[in-house]
Amino acid sequence: MICCLDSGPVVSLRRRLLTLVSVSSVLILCVAATLSYRQARHDVQELMDSQIAGTARLMLAQVQHGPEHLADLPNLIANQRGLAAHSRLALEYTIADASGKALVRSSEAPELSRKGKLGFSTSNAGGIGWRNVVLETSDGTHRIQVSQSLRARDKEAFEIAKKTVTPLGLFFPVFLLAIYVSVRRGLKPLDDLAADVSQRTPENLAPLANATAPREAQPLVAALNRLLFRLAGSLENERRFTSDAAHELRTPLAAVRIQTQVALLSEDAEKRRHALTQTLKGIDRATRVVEQMLRLARLEPLAGITHAQPVDLAELAREVAAAVLDSAPDSVIALSVDEETPTIDGDAELLGVALRNLIDNAVRYSPPASTVAVSLRCKDGDIRLSVCDRGPGVADDELPRLVERFYRGPAVSAEGSGLGLTIVQRIAELHGATLELANREGGGLDATLRWPARRSGGALDPRASAASATIAG
Repeated sequence: MICCLDSGPVVSLRRRLLTLVSVSSVLILCVAATLSYRQARHDVQELMDSQIAGTARLMLAQVQHGPEHLADLPNLIANQRGLAAHSRLALEYTIADASGKALVRSSEAPELSRKGKLGFSTSNAGGIGWRNVVLETSDGTHRIQVSQSLRARDKEAFEIAKKTVTPLGLFFPVFLLAIYVSVRRGLKPLDDLAADVSQRTPENLAPLANATAPREAQPLVAALNRLLFRLAGSLENERRFTSDAAHELRTPLAAVRIQTQVALLSEDAEKRRHALTQTLKGIDRATRVVEQMLRLARLEPLAGITHAQPVDLAELAREVAAAVLDSAPDSVIALSVDEETPTIDGDAELLGVALRNLIDNAVRYSPPASTVAVSLRCKDGDIRLSVCDRGPGVADDELPRLVERFYRGPAVSAEGSGLGLTIVQRIAELHGATLELANREGGGLDATLRWPARRSGGALDPRASAASATIAG
Protein backbone atom coordinates (compact mmCIF):
# COMPACT_ATOMS: atom_id res chain seq x y z
CA MET A 1 0.00 0.00 0.00
CA ILE A 2 1.46 3.34 -1.04
CA CYS A 3 0.64 6.34 1.11
CA CYS A 4 0.95 9.81 -0.36
CA LEU A 5 1.31 12.68 2.07
CA ASP A 6 -0.33 15.95 1.03
CA SER A 7 2.29 18.62 1.68
CA GLY A 8 0.51 21.44 -0.11
CA PRO A 9 0.23 22.51 -3.74
CA VAL A 10 2.92 21.22 -6.07
CA VAL A 11 5.05 24.01 -7.50
CA SER A 12 5.75 23.72 -11.23
CA LEU A 13 9.40 24.45 -12.00
CA ARG A 14 8.47 25.44 -15.56
CA ARG A 15 5.73 27.83 -14.41
CA ARG A 16 7.97 29.30 -11.74
CA LEU A 17 10.80 29.82 -14.22
CA LEU A 18 8.47 31.34 -16.81
CA THR A 19 6.96 33.66 -14.21
CA LEU A 20 10.33 34.84 -12.96
CA VAL A 21 11.75 35.35 -16.44
CA SER A 22 8.57 37.07 -17.69
CA VAL A 23 8.34 39.43 -14.72
CA SER A 24 12.05 40.21 -15.01
CA SER A 25 11.63 40.85 -18.74
CA VAL A 26 8.67 43.17 -18.14
CA LEU A 27 10.64 45.15 -15.58
CA ILE A 28 13.66 45.36 -17.87
CA LEU A 29 11.42 46.39 -20.80
CA CYS A 30 9.78 49.11 -18.70
CA VAL A 31 13.15 50.47 -17.61
CA ALA A 32 14.49 50.29 -21.17
CA ALA A 33 11.36 51.94 -22.58
CA THR A 34 11.51 54.73 -19.99
CA LEU A 35 15.16 55.41 -20.68
CA SER A 36 14.59 55.24 -24.45
CA TYR A 37 11.63 57.61 -24.18
CA ARG A 38 13.57 60.13 -22.12
CA GLN A 39 16.58 59.94 -24.42
CA ALA A 40 14.38 60.33 -27.48
CA ARG A 41 12.68 63.42 -26.03
CA HIS A 42 16.05 64.90 -25.15
CA ASP A 43 17.40 64.26 -28.64
CA VAL A 44 14.29 65.76 -30.27
CA GLN A 45 14.53 68.86 -28.07
CA GLU A 46 18.16 69.33 -29.07
CA LEU A 47 17.26 68.82 -32.72
CA MET A 48 14.53 71.47 -32.53
CA ASP A 49 16.89 73.86 -30.74
CA SER A 50 19.34 73.40 -33.60
CA GLN A 51 16.49 74.07 -36.04
CA ILE A 52 15.43 77.40 -34.52
CA ALA A 53 19.06 78.45 -34.07
CA GLY A 54 19.82 77.79 -37.75
CA THR A 55 16.70 79.62 -38.83
CA ALA A 56 17.63 82.63 -36.69
CA ARG A 57 21.13 82.77 -38.16
CA LEU A 58 19.87 82.68 -41.77
CA MET A 59 17.26 85.35 -41.14
CA LEU A 60 19.74 87.60 -39.36
CA ALA A 61 22.18 87.25 -42.25
CA GLN A 62 19.44 88.23 -44.71
CA VAL A 63 18.59 91.26 -42.59
CA GLN A 64 22.21 92.44 -42.69
CA HIS A 65 22.23 92.07 -46.49
CA GLY A 66 18.98 93.82 -47.31
CA PRO A 67 17.05 95.40 -44.48
CA GLU A 68 14.80 97.17 -47.04
CA HIS A 69 12.80 93.93 -47.52
CA LEU A 70 11.91 93.46 -43.85
CA ALA A 71 8.47 94.97 -44.20
CA ASP A 72 7.46 92.36 -46.80
CA LEU A 73 9.00 89.40 -44.88
CA PRO A 74 5.77 88.18 -43.18
CA ASN A 75 3.89 88.20 -46.52
CA LEU A 76 6.72 86.45 -48.30
CA ILE A 77 6.80 83.69 -45.65
CA ALA A 78 3.02 83.40 -45.54
CA ASN A 79 2.76 83.02 -49.34
CA GLN A 80 5.26 80.13 -49.54
CA ARG A 81 3.80 76.86 -50.77
CA GLY A 82 4.29 73.26 -49.68
CA LEU A 83 3.65 73.59 -45.91
CA ALA A 84 0.41 73.67 -43.97
CA ALA A 85 -0.72 77.07 -42.91
CA HIS A 86 -0.72 76.13 -39.23
CA SER A 87 2.22 73.78 -38.79
CA ARG A 88 2.49 72.56 -35.24
CA LEU A 89 6.20 73.33 -35.35
CA ALA A 90 5.75 76.81 -36.79
CA LEU A 91 8.42 79.35 -35.88
CA GLU A 92 7.58 82.82 -34.61
CA TYR A 93 10.12 85.61 -35.05
CA THR A 94 10.79 89.24 -34.11
CA ILE A 95 13.47 91.48 -35.69
CA ALA A 96 14.40 94.71 -33.93
CA ASP A 97 16.93 97.53 -34.44
CA ALA A 98 19.58 98.75 -32.03
CA SER A 99 17.06 100.76 -30.01
CA GLY A 100 14.81 97.76 -29.48
CA LYS A 101 12.14 98.89 -31.89
CA ALA A 102 10.53 95.96 -33.68
CA LEU A 103 11.15 96.23 -37.41
CA VAL A 104 9.15 93.09 -38.26
CA ARG A 105 7.26 90.59 -36.16
CA SER A 106 5.22 87.48 -36.89
CA SER A 107 1.62 87.40 -35.76
CA GLU A 108 2.05 85.26 -32.60
CA ALA A 109 5.64 86.04 -31.68
CA PRO A 110 6.30 87.00 -28.03
CA GLU A 111 7.78 90.37 -27.14
CA LEU A 112 11.53 90.85 -27.64
CA SER A 113 13.31 92.50 -24.74
CA ARG A 114 16.28 94.66 -25.65
CA LYS A 115 17.91 93.83 -22.33
CA GLY A 116 17.32 90.10 -22.69
CA LYS A 117 20.41 87.91 -22.86
CA LEU A 118 21.56 86.28 -26.05
CA GLY A 119 21.19 82.56 -26.68
CA PHE A 120 18.47 80.10 -25.64
CA SER A 121 15.82 80.82 -23.03
CA THR A 122 12.24 79.99 -22.12
CA SER A 123 9.48 82.48 -21.48
CA ASN A 124 5.77 82.71 -20.91
CA ALA A 125 3.58 85.12 -22.82
CA GLY A 126 -0.19 85.15 -22.56
CA GLY A 127 -0.24 81.80 -20.80
CA ILE A 128 1.79 80.16 -23.57
CA GLY A 129 5.27 78.80 -22.98
CA TRP A 130 7.95 79.56 -25.56
CA ARG A 131 11.40 78.31 -26.38
CA ASN A 132 13.44 81.28 -27.65
CA VAL A 133 16.79 81.91 -29.25
CA VAL A 134 18.11 85.49 -29.48
CA LEU A 135 20.95 86.48 -31.84
CA GLU A 136 22.54 89.85 -32.55
CA THR A 137 24.68 91.20 -35.38
CA SER A 138 28.33 91.88 -34.68
CA ASP A 139 27.83 95.64 -34.83
CA GLY A 140 24.72 95.52 -32.63
CA THR A 141 22.44 97.16 -35.19
CA HIS A 142 19.94 94.32 -35.39
CA ARG A 143 18.65 91.65 -33.07
CA ILE A 144 16.45 88.64 -33.90
CA GLN A 145 14.38 86.33 -31.72
CA VAL A 146 13.03 83.06 -33.10
CA SER A 147 10.51 81.29 -30.86
CA GLN A 148 8.74 77.93 -30.82
CA SER A 149 5.76 76.89 -28.72
CA LEU A 150 6.72 74.59 -25.86
CA ARG A 151 3.41 72.76 -26.18
CA ALA A 152 4.05 72.04 -29.85
CA ARG A 153 7.64 70.97 -29.10
CA ASP A 154 6.50 68.62 -26.31
CA LYS A 155 3.82 67.11 -28.50
CA GLU A 156 6.28 66.51 -31.34
CA ALA A 157 8.84 65.07 -28.96
CA PHE A 158 6.21 62.77 -27.48
CA GLU A 159 5.17 61.51 -30.92
CA ILE A 160 8.73 60.80 -31.99
CA ALA A 161 9.63 59.16 -28.65
CA LYS A 162 6.45 57.06 -28.79
CA LYS A 163 7.41 55.80 -32.22
CA THR A 164 10.79 54.84 -30.80
CA VAL A 165 9.30 52.84 -27.91
CA THR A 166 6.33 51.32 -29.75
CA PRO A 167 8.34 48.55 -31.48
CA LEU A 168 9.47 47.31 -28.08
CA GLY A 169 5.87 46.85 -26.99
CA LEU A 170 4.87 45.24 -30.29
CA PHE A 171 7.67 42.69 -30.15
CA PHE A 172 7.21 41.91 -26.45
CA PRO A 173 4.59 39.13 -27.01
CA VAL A 174 6.97 37.54 -29.51
CA PHE A 175 9.71 37.84 -26.91
CA LEU A 176 7.53 36.10 -24.29
CA LEU A 177 6.72 33.34 -26.76
CA ALA A 178 10.41 32.86 -27.44
CA ILE A 179 11.03 32.66 -23.67
CA TYR A 180 8.31 30.02 -23.27
CA VAL A 181 9.66 27.90 -26.13
CA SER A 182 13.23 28.25 -24.84
CA VAL A 183 12.30 27.31 -21.27
CA ARG A 184 10.22 24.35 -22.42
CA ARG A 185 13.00 23.12 -24.66
CA GLY A 186 15.64 23.77 -22.01
CA LEU A 187 13.71 21.74 -19.41
CA LYS A 188 13.07 18.83 -21.74
CA PRO A 189 15.99 16.78 -20.28
CA LEU A 190 14.32 17.08 -16.87
CA ASP A 191 11.01 15.95 -18.39
CA ASP A 192 12.78 12.97 -19.94
CA LEU A 193 14.39 12.18 -16.59
CA ALA A 194 11.04 12.41 -14.80
CA ALA A 195 9.44 10.16 -17.42
CA ASP A 196 12.24 7.63 -17.01
CA VAL A 197 11.76 7.56 -13.24
CA SER A 198 7.95 7.40 -13.42
CA GLN A 199 8.04 4.47 -15.85
CA ARG A 200 10.31 2.41 -13.64
CA THR A 201 8.89 -0.75 -12.12
CA PRO A 202 9.91 -2.09 -8.70
CA GLU A 203 11.96 -4.75 -10.49
CA ASN A 204 13.85 -2.21 -12.62
CA LEU A 205 16.45 -0.65 -10.33
CA ALA A 206 19.11 -0.04 -12.97
CA PRO A 207 20.99 3.29 -12.67
CA LEU A 208 19.55 6.28 -14.49
CA ALA A 209 21.42 7.42 -17.57
CA ASN A 210 23.05 10.74 -16.70
CA ALA A 211 24.78 11.37 -20.03
CA THR A 212 21.85 13.42 -21.36
CA ALA A 213 20.98 15.14 -18.09
CA PRO A 214 22.05 18.80 -17.79
CA ARG A 215 24.92 19.68 -15.50
CA GLU A 216 22.57 21.17 -12.89
CA ALA A 217 20.68 17.85 -12.68
CA GLN A 218 23.81 15.70 -12.40
CA PRO A 219 23.83 15.81 -8.55
CA LEU A 220 20.15 14.79 -8.52
CA VAL A 221 20.80 11.91 -10.93
CA ALA A 222 23.80 10.80 -8.88
CA ALA A 223 21.73 10.89 -5.67
CA LEU A 224 18.92 8.91 -7.32
CA ASN A 225 21.40 6.34 -8.58
CA ARG A 226 22.86 5.98 -5.10
CA LEU A 227 19.33 5.54 -3.74
CA LEU A 228 18.54 2.93 -6.40
CA PHE A 229 21.79 1.14 -5.58
CA ARG A 230 20.95 1.04 -1.87
CA LEU A 231 17.39 -0.02 -2.62
CA ALA A 232 18.61 -2.82 -4.87
CA GLY A 233 20.99 -3.91 -2.13
CA SER A 234 18.20 -3.88 0.44
CA LEU A 235 15.91 -5.93 -1.78
CA GLU A 236 18.73 -8.37 -2.49
CA ASN A 237 19.41 -8.66 1.24
CA GLU A 238 15.72 -9.37 1.88
CA ARG A 239 15.61 -12.03 -0.84
CA ARG A 240 18.83 -13.57 0.45
CA PHE A 241 17.56 -13.47 4.03
CA THR A 242 14.35 -15.24 3.02
CA SER A 243 16.27 -17.85 1.06
CA ASP A 244 18.82 -18.38 3.82
CA ALA A 245 16.14 -18.63 6.49
CA ALA A 246 14.23 -21.24 4.50
CA HIS A 247 17.42 -23.19 3.88
CA GLU A 248 19.01 -23.03 7.31
CA LEU A 249 15.88 -23.54 9.41
CA ARG A 250 14.65 -26.52 7.42
CA THR A 251 17.15 -28.96 8.99
CA PRO A 252 16.78 -28.01 12.69
CA LEU A 253 12.99 -27.77 12.40
CA ALA A 254 12.85 -31.18 10.71
CA ALA A 255 15.04 -32.62 13.47
CA VAL A 256 12.80 -31.06 16.13
CA ARG A 257 9.75 -32.58 14.46
CA ILE A 258 11.34 -36.04 14.28
CA GLN A 259 12.57 -35.99 17.87
CA THR A 260 9.18 -34.80 19.07
CA GLN A 261 7.49 -37.65 17.25
CA VAL A 262 9.99 -40.09 18.77
CA ALA A 263 9.25 -38.74 22.23
CA LEU A 264 5.51 -39.07 21.67
CA LEU A 265 5.74 -42.65 20.38
CA SER A 266 8.40 -43.91 22.79
CA GLU A 267 7.31 -45.77 25.92
CA ASP A 268 10.84 -45.95 27.34
CA ALA A 269 11.51 -43.05 29.70
CA GLU A 270 15.22 -42.94 28.82
CA LYS A 271 14.51 -42.79 25.08
CA ARG A 272 11.87 -40.15 25.69
CA ARG A 273 14.35 -38.06 27.72
CA HIS A 274 16.98 -38.41 24.99
CA ALA A 275 14.48 -37.37 22.30
CA LEU A 276 13.38 -34.35 24.31
CA THR A 277 17.01 -33.39 24.91
CA GLN A 278 17.69 -33.53 21.17
CA THR A 279 14.52 -31.52 20.59
CA LEU A 280 15.79 -28.83 22.96
CA LYS A 281 19.16 -28.75 21.19
CA GLY A 282 17.41 -28.36 17.85
CA ILE A 283 15.33 -25.49 19.21
CA ASP A 284 18.47 -23.85 20.60
CA ARG A 285 20.23 -24.19 17.25
CA ALA A 286 17.23 -22.76 15.37
CA THR A 287 17.05 -19.91 17.88
CA ARG A 288 20.75 -19.18 17.45
CA VAL A 289 20.44 -19.20 13.65
CA VAL A 290 17.45 -16.83 13.75
CA GLU A 291 19.21 -14.45 16.14
CA GLN A 292 22.35 -14.34 14.00
CA MET A 293 20.37 -13.88 10.80
CA LEU A 294 18.30 -11.06 12.28
CA ARG A 295 21.43 -9.37 13.57
CA LEU A 296 23.12 -9.64 10.17
CA ALA A 297 19.98 -8.36 8.41
CA ARG A 298 20.04 -5.32 10.70
CA LEU A 299 23.74 -4.64 10.08
CA GLU A 300 23.91 -5.01 6.31
CA PRO A 301 21.86 -1.90 5.32
CA LEU A 302 23.85 0.39 7.62
CA ALA A 303 26.24 2.84 5.97
CA GLY A 304 28.07 3.65 9.18
CA ILE A 305 27.78 4.18 12.92
CA THR A 306 25.25 6.96 13.46
CA HIS A 307 25.85 7.66 17.16
CA ALA A 308 29.49 6.82 17.79
CA GLN A 309 30.76 7.14 21.36
CA PRO A 310 34.22 6.60 22.86
CA VAL A 311 34.67 2.90 23.65
CA ASP A 312 37.26 1.55 26.09
CA LEU A 313 38.32 -1.68 24.38
CA ALA A 314 40.11 -2.99 27.48
CA GLU A 315 37.02 -2.69 29.65
CA LEU A 316 34.88 -4.11 26.83
CA ALA A 317 37.15 -7.17 26.55
CA ARG A 318 36.89 -7.82 30.31
CA GLU A 319 33.09 -7.57 30.27
CA VAL A 320 32.68 -9.88 27.25
CA ALA A 321 35.12 -12.46 28.64
CA ALA A 322 33.22 -12.52 31.94
CA ALA A 323 29.91 -12.94 30.07
CA VAL A 324 31.27 -15.88 28.09
CA LEU A 325 32.46 -17.56 31.29
CA ASP A 326 28.96 -17.24 32.75
CA SER A 327 27.55 -19.32 29.87
CA ALA A 328 30.58 -21.65 29.56
CA PRO A 329 31.97 -22.09 33.10
CA ASP A 330 34.44 -24.81 32.02
CA SER A 331 36.31 -22.42 29.70
CA VAL A 332 39.65 -20.75 30.40
CA ILE A 333 40.28 -17.29 28.95
CA ALA A 334 43.63 -15.48 29.20
CA LEU A 335 43.25 -11.71 28.81
CA SER A 336 46.25 -9.43 28.26
CA VAL A 337 46.11 -5.67 27.68
CA ASP A 338 48.87 -3.22 26.72
CA GLU A 339 50.01 -0.60 29.17
CA GLU A 340 48.38 2.17 27.14
CA THR A 341 45.33 1.30 25.09
CA PRO A 342 43.50 4.09 23.27
CA THR A 343 39.77 4.40 23.09
CA ILE A 344 38.01 4.30 19.74
CA ASP A 345 34.83 5.94 18.53
CA GLY A 346 32.12 3.38 17.84
CA ASP A 347 29.16 1.39 19.12
CA ALA A 348 30.02 -0.53 22.28
CA GLU A 349 27.11 -2.94 21.86
CA LEU A 350 28.08 -3.94 18.32
CA LEU A 351 31.74 -4.28 19.24
CA GLY A 352 30.68 -6.47 22.15
CA VAL A 353 28.72 -8.69 19.75
CA ALA A 354 31.75 -9.02 17.46
CA LEU A 355 34.12 -9.90 20.34
CA ARG A 356 31.55 -12.30 21.81
CA ASN A 357 31.30 -14.14 18.49
CA LEU A 358 35.09 -14.44 18.24
CA ILE A 359 35.43 -15.78 21.78
CA ASP A 360 32.46 -18.15 21.35
CA ASN A 361 34.03 -19.57 18.20
CA ALA A 362 37.39 -19.97 19.95
CA VAL A 363 35.78 -21.75 22.91
CA ARG A 364 33.64 -23.97 20.68
CA TYR A 365 36.53 -25.16 18.48
CA SER A 366 39.15 -25.48 21.21
CA PRO A 367 39.84 -28.77 23.04
CA PRO A 368 38.39 -29.09 26.55
CA ALA A 369 40.33 -27.27 29.30
CA SER A 370 42.44 -25.38 26.74
CA THR A 371 43.08 -21.67 27.08
CA VAL A 372 41.62 -19.02 24.76
CA ALA A 373 43.92 -15.99 24.59
CA VAL A 374 42.39 -12.52 24.21
CA SER A 375 44.89 -9.70 23.71
CA LEU A 376 44.68 -5.97 23.09
CA ARG A 377 47.79 -4.35 21.62
CA CYS A 378 48.70 -0.95 20.21
CA LYS A 379 51.71 -1.07 17.88
CA ASP A 380 52.86 1.67 15.49
CA GLY A 381 49.49 3.36 15.93
CA ASP A 382 47.56 0.23 14.94
CA ILE A 383 45.08 -1.18 17.44
CA ARG A 384 44.85 -4.99 17.45
CA LEU A 385 42.19 -6.94 19.34
CA SER A 386 43.03 -10.63 18.91
CA VAL A 387 41.37 -13.90 19.96
CA CYS A 388 43.50 -17.05 19.65
CA ASP A 389 42.37 -20.62 20.20
CA ARG A 390 44.08 -24.02 20.36
CA GLY A 391 41.76 -25.74 17.93
CA PRO A 392 42.64 -27.64 14.77
CA GLY A 393 42.68 -24.52 12.58
CA VAL A 394 41.62 -24.59 8.94
CA ALA A 395 43.30 -25.15 5.61
CA ASP A 396 44.96 -22.02 4.24
CA ASP A 397 42.80 -22.04 1.11
CA GLU A 398 39.67 -22.05 3.29
CA LEU A 399 40.60 -18.98 5.37
CA PRO A 400 39.03 -16.42 2.94
CA ARG A 401 35.77 -18.42 2.91
CA LEU A 402 35.27 -18.36 6.67
CA VAL A 403 33.49 -14.99 6.42
CA GLU A 404 30.99 -16.30 3.87
CA ARG A 405 27.42 -16.89 4.99
CA PHE A 406 26.81 -20.33 6.52
CA TYR A 407 30.25 -21.62 5.54
CA ARG A 408 31.61 -23.89 8.29
CA GLY A 409 34.23 -25.94 6.52
CA PRO A 410 34.14 -29.62 5.53
CA ALA A 411 35.79 -30.97 8.69
CA VAL A 412 33.91 -28.92 11.30
CA SER A 413 32.14 -30.91 13.95
CA ALA A 414 31.20 -28.20 16.44
CA GLU A 415 27.73 -26.75 16.28
CA GLY A 416 27.27 -23.26 14.89
CA SER A 417 25.25 -21.16 12.47
CA GLY A 418 28.07 -20.23 10.10
CA LEU A 419 27.21 -16.54 10.49
CA GLY A 420 29.44 -15.50 13.38
CA LEU A 421 32.48 -14.38 11.37
CA THR A 422 30.23 -12.79 8.74
CA ILE A 423 28.72 -10.61 11.46
CA VAL A 424 32.16 -9.82 12.90
CA GLN A 425 33.43 -8.70 9.49
CA ARG A 426 30.39 -6.44 8.94
CA ILE A 427 30.79 -4.82 12.37
CA ALA A 428 34.48 -4.30 11.63
CA GLU A 429 33.64 -2.57 8.34
CA LEU A 430 31.22 -0.23 10.10
CA HIS A 431 33.99 0.74 12.56
CA GLY A 432 36.71 1.24 9.96
CA ALA A 433 38.52 -1.93 11.03
CA THR A 434 39.50 -5.15 9.26
CA LEU A 435 39.09 -8.78 10.30
CA GLU A 436 42.28 -10.77 9.81
CA LEU A 437 42.28 -14.59 10.10
CA ALA A 438 45.45 -16.67 10.25
CA ASN A 439 46.52 -20.13 11.40
CA ARG A 440 48.82 -20.26 14.40
CA GLU A 441 52.05 -22.20 14.53
CA GLY A 442 51.40 -25.39 16.46
CA GLY A 443 47.68 -25.33 15.75
CA GLY A 444 44.82 -22.97 16.35
CA LEU A 445 43.30 -19.93 14.69
CA ASP A 446 44.14 -16.27 15.29
CA ALA A 447 41.25 -13.83 14.62
CA THR A 448 42.24 -10.15 14.86
CA LEU A 449 40.29 -6.91 14.63
CA ARG A 450 42.77 -4.28 13.44
CA TRP A 451 42.23 -0.52 13.38
CA PRO A 452 44.79 1.28 11.19
CA ALA A 453 46.56 4.24 12.74
CA ARG A 454 44.73 6.84 10.64
CA ARG A 455 41.34 5.55 11.79
CA SER A 456 41.99 5.29 15.50
CA GLY A 457 39.86 7.66 17.53
CA GLY A 458 40.12 9.29 20.90
CA ALA A 459 43.17 9.84 23.02
CA LEU A 460 45.23 7.40 24.99
CA ASP A 461 43.45 6.34 28.12
CA PRO A 462 45.86 6.69 31.08
CA ARG A 463 43.60 4.52 33.25
CA ALA A 464 44.40 1.42 31.15
CA SER A 465 47.41 -0.01 32.89
CA ALA A 466 49.42 -3.12 32.00
CA ALA A 467 47.37 -6.20 32.76
CA SER A 468 47.68 -9.88 32.14
CA ALA A 469 45.24 -12.27 33.72
CA THR A 470 43.81 -15.71 33.28
CA ILE A 471 40.11 -15.98 33.77
CA ALA A 472 38.79 -19.45 34.44
CA GLY A 473 35.38 -20.72 35.20
